[in-house]
Amino acid sequence: MKNTNQIMLAVATVLTMAACNADDSWYNEKWTDTTSTTASDDENSQTTASADDVVNGVSTTGDVTTFSLAFNKNAIAETYRADADDDDYLENTAIERTITITFSTTADATVEGDDDGIVTVSGNDVIATNTAGEVIRYILTGTTTDGFFKLYSTKKQAIVLNGVNITNPDGAAINNQSKKRTFIVLNDGSKNYLTDGANYSDATADEDMKACFFSEGQLIFSGSGYLEVDANCKAGIRSDDYVRTLPKTNIFVNASSGNGIRGNDAVIVSGGVININITGTADKGISSDGEVRIDGGRTTILTSGGYEYDSDESDYTACSGIKADSLVTINGGELNIKSTGIGGKGINCDDQIVINDGVVRIVTTGKRQKDSKGSVSPKGIKADGNITFNGGQTQVRLEGSGDGTEAIESKKEIHIEAGTVECYSYDDAINSAGNLYIDGGYVYARAMNNDGIDAAEGYSAFINGGTVIAVGGGMQAISSSSKQASIAVSASLGTTLGVLDGTTAILGYTTPASNSGTSLMISSPAFKSGSAYTLRSGCTLDGGTSFYGLTTGCTIGSGSQSVDATASISVSGSMGGMGGGMPGGGFRPGGW
Repeated sequence: MKNTNQIMLAVATVLTMAACNADDSWYNEKWTDTTSTTASDDENSQTTASADDVVNGVSTTGDVTTFSLAFNKNAIAETYRADADDDDYLENTAIERTITITFSTTADATVEGDDDGIVTVSGNDVIATNTAGEVIRYILTGTTTDGFFKLYSTKKQAIVLNGVNITNPDGAAINNQSKKRTFIVLNDGSKNYLTDGANYSDATADEDMKACFFSEGQLIFSGSGYLEVDANCKAGIRSDDYVRTLPKTNIFVNASSGNGIRGNDAVIVSGGVININITGTADKGISSDGEVRIDGGRTTILTSGGYEYDSDESDYTACSGIKADSLVTINGGELNIKSTGIGGKGINCDDQIVINDGVVRIVTTGKRQKDSKGSVSPKGIKADGNITFNGGQTQVRLEGSGDGTEAIESKKEIHIEAGTVECYSYDDAINSAGNLYIDGGYVYARAMNNDGIDAAEGYSAFINGGTVIAVGGGMQAISSSSKQASIAVSASLGTTLGVLDGTTAILGYTTPASNSGTSLMISSPAFKSGSAYTLRSGCTLDGGTSFYGLTTGCTIGSGSQSVDATASISVSGSMGGMGGGMPGGGFRPGGW
């Protein structure tokens, strides 16, 4: 485990370098190549980040108030290694037959490798029915503007997409009625396109057809080719079981009237590049009735759809980048979500959210909708159960205004154990309906109108470790049962404050220059409860390393005002002025 100084230095380096890279074209709102090493195929190019672009595995993307998000089709450097104990790897399955199907715009589709009549063809409507009990590999290639591939089987199988382009104006492009595991292989170097129709007149009453690429059984994507799914009626990719992507896959889903990727039981991103564009009303980028798990890769989701009234819930509902009923777990990789519609959310879970590692960046720009029928508010990360941060870097920015416009909200408890949690919002930056525990890591919580951190009435906030900066229009009381001391004051915007132990500089902090409340709380392992400190306002800070304006290892120059104060474990939540924060330039620390 890194020591505090190492972590602080890494974060400071990230933020400093981000300013230098502010014009990086990665953030343009369009497809773009921004690689230092790029292959000839721009849709499947290999990106190798330079050492200057990464600190401890975290990309330098700007701080929580400035970072931006956009699609990036470029491949990422990943290792694909088949796990011999994992049945989701095709290498662990013996293929017994290969059938190649070639679609055409000028003739009927053709079939090779089928001597038993497994495949039937009508124009470019292709149906495979495997009753032979073999594990079959189907290779799809060619182009059709009026066709589909449909599959029935009692055995698992593989579908290799090898430069295929299927448009079905009357339904799904690929409809897999097999309930067995199906491997979808994006052949290396291939470009593959699937498009459904604006209506599903091909659908029958006795069979599901819920997506442009639909499957009754598990769908496991592998291979380093490129797949683009244009969904015009329902979801882009959907399984009534689970969907999983393995390293090196590259998938783009554009859904105008449904979810992007949906797995009834789970959606698991083990790797690959996933880009999802959602424009439909109240639709979700990735959704599951069970779990959504991100283990690696780079996933980017943009939602721009509006909200609607849900009669079953008697309330409004809006878009979400990720929506899960049971659990969201992030173990690694990179997750980017931007939601621009009213009430839009980044991650929304009916149970628990656990972030163990990786990089999570979320931006919402919509406002709150409220009337006599109900309300829907933007949230960056929202859970009806607990939210736990065990590591990684999480950045959440909410640009819309209105009550309930909160960066991180749990209807139960929030636990911050390690990593960095950086958030900026109009209403509470971090809000829990139960107790809130900060036991380690680095936390920056900035609210324009309400509390930086907030626990509901009747519950408490505990700070037991870590480095915490909370800025807002109000201040949550910190429980006397906490284990780490805090400072709580009212400070003018754009003020530099210094904390000294006698003549020894402990730390300095420069408050935001705009768009913030004036209530400030700082908690640091450097503070000792019961010790006397000198607080200096209007001073200069030289040297050191910084985390959102909080600087350690610095020299503190002379200031306009200073007072003596004693650090305390508990913070009352009511503060006096500091550095001109009170009428007449009063300088009184609060919470001591």
